[in-house]
Amino acid sequence: MATGDGEDRRDAELALFREAMRGVRRLGLEARHAPAKPLPRPRARFTRADRLAVLAESLADLRQPLAPVVESGEELLYRRDGVPEQVFRRLRSGQYRVEAELDLHGLTVLQAEAELAAFLGEALTRELRVLRIVHGKGLRSGNRGPVLKILVNGYLQRVDAVLAFASAREVDGGAGAALVLLANRRRSGTR
Repeated sequence: MATGDGEDRRDAELALFREAMRGVRRLGLEARHAPAKPLPRPRARFTRADRLAVLAESLADLRQPLAPVVESGEELLYRRDGVPEQVFRRLRSGQYRVEAELDLHGLTVLQAEAELAAFLGEALTRELRVLRIVHGKGLRSGNRGPVLKILVNGYLQRVDAVLAFASAREVDGGAGAALVLLANRRRSGTR
């Protein structure tokens, strides 16, 4: 008797399933394997020339004295006026998510400067907030010192969109990398 009850239950379930599936049609082969619709291409708010013009404008007066950099040992620390200490502390301790990274290892100063300009221009276009720039510790630079680190330090101070930067935590590159905080253009209202 138990087997008869089980068969009745399966028949009832099968009947319910068929009732639920009534009117459903099998997809054609092309519909099953249709490629995903491509996302629309992002539209640039600024052209490359506009980005470079903004960057050139911010670097126009290179005779302008650099803002003071507090250096404790090999560590870079820089904060513009108006950046709250708490925000700077969070940047230094690695509490912000790094949205993009640039590694300058092995580049000449001229190559590194060009890469840095392009990287910052792209980051500003994409409205990124926190970047990591790996410049190295300059251990192989001999008497010249850490040339890429010096370049990054001076360059970042001259870009108006850079609010603060600091050497990364030891696990993120230490004195061989800098975390950079960019202005939030949406919040500040500038475009």
